[in-house]
Amino acid sequence: VLTVIIAIAAHTAVLLTIMRTVGRRKVTEFARGIRRAAAVAYATRSSAATLPVTMSCVRDNLGVSKRISSFVLPLGATINMDGTALYQGVAALFIAQAYGIDLTLMDGVTIILTCTLASIGSAAVPGAGLVMLTMVLASVGLPLEGIGMIFAVDRIMDMMRTAVNVTGDSMVSVLVAKSENELDQKVFNKDPEI
Repeated sequence: VLTVIIAIAAHTAVLLTIMRTVGRRKVTEFARGIRRAAAVAYATRSSAATLPVTMSCVRDNLGVSKRISSFVLPLGATINMDGTALYQGVAALFIAQAYGIDLTLMDGVTIILTCTLASIGSAAVPGAGLVMLTMVLASVGLPLEGIGMIFAVDRIMDMMRTAVNVTGDSMVSVLVAKSENELDQKVFNKDPEI
């Protein structure tokens, strides 16, 4: 659990750094602008359920046009599951260690590729990452029974990884809007309302 929390925190820091350097937006203002969406994502564990709130936040608080947010955010809610990919990789390594199975370098590469593909193919609903973990484990011959060891903490991890997925979707929508001149600078530069 601690490893996943550290990985998600590091990934979120990278997302916020990109927002600061490329998006030219203060991290605190960006975080305030999407906090409602992140809170709903955390509570529902579903990028799809959070989508209307995310769209509202990026339009009203960050100045992303409706045209961009209507394309980028649904696409991101469907295929941007980077938090899930992080979790699946850590879970696969944990299960291998718990069963005393040594993984080769090629197994590690296979886990990385499978986690990426599984996260893209995961549904934007609660618990989908745990189901897709079976594919990751099977790809390197790890016992599927190992999922039972992480089942108890999956709900908490799902909350965190969904929040980071929504943060990434929001950041990308701002960057795409900025590159397409579809960003309302007055809204983007003002302090977000609570």
